[in-house]
Amino acid sequence: MAYYKYHIFFCLNQRDDNEQCCNNFGAEDKFNYMKKKLKSLNLYGVNMCRVNRAGCFNRCQEGPLLVIYPEETWYRCIDNEDIDEIITQHINNGKKVKRLLI
Repeated sequence: MAYYKYHIFFCLNQRDDNEQCCNNFGAEDKFNYMKKKLKSLNLYGVNMCRVNRAGCFNRCQEGPLLVIYPEETWYRCIDNEDIDEIITQHINNGKKVKRLLI
């Protein structure tokens, strides 16, 4: 049995050379929003969800990005509404949000 039902990783890489990266598009804010939202919904913790920071996913042109395990589902999230939809559809209902898949 997995320790977490869903383990969510956000690319929070910040490049020093002004190249495109997820953090240039508010990835840190989206990370904080999702973590806070999951906690407020009592979906955060053992046997539920965990949100972690990750380094570069090496897909910078597609960012900001997150990946959810164990399904290895990759999402692009532009705003907090996208995060809300991922929580509602994927986390709560087990259905991938097709429009956000990469």
